[in-house]
Amino acid sequence: MVRLTVDLIAKSINHKNRKEESLAQYLRKITHLNLSDKNIDTIDDLSLCRNLNVLYLYDNQIRQIHNLGFASNLTHLYLQNNCISCIENLTSLKKLEKLYLGGNYITVVEGLETFEELRELHVESQQLPLGEKLLFDPRTLHSLAERARNMRPVISPWITSYCFDDQQRSVDQCLGSLGLLIVCTGSIQKSLSVLNISNNNIDELGELALLENISHLIAVDNQLHHVKDLEFVLNKWTKLCRMDLKGNPVCRKPKYRDRLIIQSKTLESLDGKEIKDIERQFLMNWKASKASRKKSKEESMTNEHAAYPHFYDFETGHPIVPVYYNPSGKGKPKFVILSELHRSPHNREEPLQRPQEGSNVNVSKKIRYVPLKVPGSNAAVYTCMALTEVVGTKCISGQNLA
Repeated sequence: MVRLTVDLIAKSINHKNRKEESLAQYLRKITHLNLSDKNIDTIDDLSLCRNLNVLYLYDNQIRQIHNLGFASNLTHLYLQNNCISCIENLTSLKKLEKLYLGGNYITVVEGLETFEELRELHVESQQLPLGEKLLFDPRTLHSLAERARNMRPVISPWITSYCFDDQQRSVDQCLGSLGLLIVCTGSIQKSLSVLNISNNNIDELGELALLENISHLIAVDNQLHHVKDLEFVLNKWTKLCRMDLKGNPVCRKPKYRDRLIIQSKTLESLDGKEIKDIERQFLMNWKASKASRKKSKEESMTNEHAAYPHFYDFETGHPIVPVYYNPSGKGKPKFVILSELHRSPHNREEPLQRPQEGSNVNVSKKIRYVPLKVPGSNAAVYTCMALTEVVGTKCISGQNLA
């Protein structure tokens, strides 16, 4: 195995041809250093490289991240395809904007709470234990989602004194009455905008919904199944422009693409395919038309119930509608039956009360139905068991009404 030392750096950059300056002077000046695929397993003291902005250490055998505390100016760190199992010892990298950790052995994304400038995080294709998925520490997620911190209001001392003398109003109200705004100083921190979590057995994205500044999500070859879960996060990600979910089971769901395009008005590319304005407009019109038809149908049903309130059981919520039955198929129907089409579950166990043959029946309470078969007919007949009010009606064994 190989240790990453100053001597290794000197050999890799062929410093012996640079006689005009010492190695130490040169190392203090370099901003980019590429030590990829060198079979490195340990990082030694590199404190002379204090002005490094970009460090390439991918395709090595590094097991632990350490000795990078000197690199306070580092903005890009490439550590993919190593043997790293824990994200650690990076708290000094305050200016880090892009972190590449794909192809390692990380099981939990953590330890990023101090990253104030991180814009891109790549943790794809971790070598996870069988049956496990990549997890996110909630503290890290909340840190990555923050949009601003260290904000300090600056108010002139005389204004503060004037406002605090007014016991009836807050400082904000007082400043408003003076036509002034609070001016804030301090750094406005950028939150995470690009996230690559591909091939990590991830089955839901709900916990990532608080990353509201996400503009590009790469989550191919995971275990996402439900379109509704995606619609939920898309409702939160109002800045999302590109999303790639190829290789997930959800991609095979009916109208998967249509539903996501409708849900996100900012999405410009889905699964590598551009979303054109004409496609989105067509889908939006289709959705509006569908909603309009649904509303019209509901209004029609409401009007029908209002027009025939005696045909509706308001206690059970089931409609009571007229049924016309003609066993011969010729001429006018011989009888009319009012029946409840959906029997209430709590009535299914109650025995049927059959009226005596030839008797007149005055019904003032709800009567339920049972389906019958008339001899010589394939049609089911419903007895007069759901009438709200029937006066002078003769019911003979549930087969004839006069």
